[in-house]
Amino acid sequence: MSPKITTELLRQLRQVMKTSKYVTEPIQAYIVPSGDAHQSENIAPCDCRRAFISGFDGSAGTAIITEQKAAMWTDGRYFLQAAQQMDGNWTLMKMGLKDTPTQEDWLVSVLPEGSKVGVDPFIIPADQWKRMSKALKSAGHVLVPVKENLIDAIWVDRPQRPCKPLMTLDLSYTGIGWKEKIAALRAKMVERKVLWFVVTALDEVAWLLNLRGSDVEYNPVFFAYAVIGTDTIRLFISGDRMADPSTREHLLLDSALEAEFKIQVVPYESVLTELQAICAGLSPKEKVWLSDKASYALTEAVPKVVKGSVTEISAADKAEEFRSQQNGFVDLSFATISSTGPNGAIIHYKPVPETNRALSGNEIYLLDSGAQYKDGTTDVTRTMHFGTPSAYEMVYVLKGHIAVSAAVFPNGTKGHLLDSFARSALWDCGLDYLHGTGHGVGCFLNVHEGPCGISYKTFADEPLEAGMIISDEPGYYEDESFGIRIENVVLVVPAKTKYNFCNRGSLTFEPLTLVPIQTKMISVPLLTQKECDWVNDYHRKCREVIGAELKSQGRHEALQWLIRETEPITKMH
Repeated sequence: MSPKITTELLRQLRQVMKTSKYVTEPIQAYIVPSGDAHQSENIAPCDCRRAFISGFDGSAGTAIITEQKAAMWTDGRYFLQAAQQMDGNWTLMKMGLKDTPTQEDWLVSVLPEGSKVGVDPFIIPADQWKRMSKALKSAGHVLVPVKENLIDAIWVDRPQRPCKPLMTLDLSYTGIGWKEKIAALRAKMVERKVLWFVVTALDEVAWLLNLRGSDVEYNPVFFAYAVIGTDTIRLFISGDRMADPSTREHLLLDSALEAEFKIQVVPYESVLTELQAICAGLSPKEKVWLSDKASYALTEAVPKVVKGSVTEISAADKAEEFRSQQNGFVDLSFATISSTGPNGAIIHYKPVPETNRALSGNEIYLLDSGAQYKDGTTDVTRTMHFGTPSAYEMVYVLKGHIAVSAAVFPNGTKGHLLDSFARSALWDCGLDYLHGTGHGVGCFLNVHEGPCGISYKTFADEPLEAGMIISDEPGYYEDESFGIRIENVVLVVPAKTKYNFCNRGSLTFEPLTLVPIQTKMISVPLLTQKECDWVNDYHRKCREVIGAELKSQGRHEALQWLIRETEPITKMH
């Protein structure tokens, strides 16, 4: 297998990277992903841009070309193949190996200060754009969309996009007609309160309309988009494929149909301008439903996106978005732990695409997150259920949390002496958790700060003093099932006691974190009256302090949620 000689191709690409005909300003790097505008795994010859520029034609890989270097990232399936197909102009980046940098880290290491990195916005998925853009921005670079694909600009004999005849499938193969599928989709749209649904994946368009094609080898799909409105259907497809009588009959193009099932056939290339026109006519509360795997180009056209489902990653992103809207926000204070179901049992879990789960009404969801602000550092964990919870352990975790938060102790007490307060209710049931109960928290400094803490471990355990800030975070975890944790950041403050520990001084904690604790997760009859009072007092403070802030920011929907979540609980006798 002889490698492809790419010296001249790379020279041409680097030339167009600084030519005003193609870029508004010169770019210092260009990214060539594997996929097409539909983020397909298998692609047509006209979309094999990475193979054209590098010679490597495996199904997975990303090429990045800078002014001086060219690098290829691929996984272990293709290490040998890529090495054989690429010439000496290329550096093979073996993904998954310890010393292989990520694409972002490599770019940061080789680019001059203030560089621009270009990519075709139709080829890169929106979630990947967001991740890469954030990493580059933090290093002083910028990711820019390049409207015309630069590989196409130098690919003189690039194949035409396939436009082969369509195949119709009747009910004996599909079991349900396309009109019924559209109706079911619209019912889901009503549930999500969206006016438009954009179908970008080729197999989803084919499934929805009970059509098949042969535009991509080994995959019975065809190049098209579909945009479904509450009373309109737009099919973006090229060529004369709609002239075929069987296709016209299948889609009822010449029949007298109810308006909501009349399909408008629109040129394939006009999907972006049509979507922009749709979005331009939306009111602020009218929404478009678009997968986060859709291209960045289409996603950018949509002012408000309701993603296909709420996942661990999208929930973490939303939490970061809300935090970033507050004054003084600098960055997150740690990688968000967003975990549902069995992932919650992994105490320091971080969601990645390979493990990313959708949130559901049948599983416990744990969110441990925080941020750095110029006036402080935050760290908070809440455990929630969006259906009917069945786990009973939450109440014992809450009991432990309250026991620490409400504890009164003499000045000079070390944190390890309070650790068993948090575990006592769990221990009574024969349960425990395998981490400390609290750590010091900096002020616009490290979220884990010494020397104080609350733990069964006694090292680095300085006496607690008024003014110290620590976390209070007992938990409980069942492998392969769920995780529960309640965490507040608390301030050590003086307390008033009758005897004041013989003038040694008394201390207690004051919660700084004000976020409701989901009461439907709590078996209230198992709480003491004192514990019920603590919950109600805490929620009253949440409502007063956070409610006033939400009012001042005009966040009325959030305020209504806060009021609902802080309703008093009553211990039944």
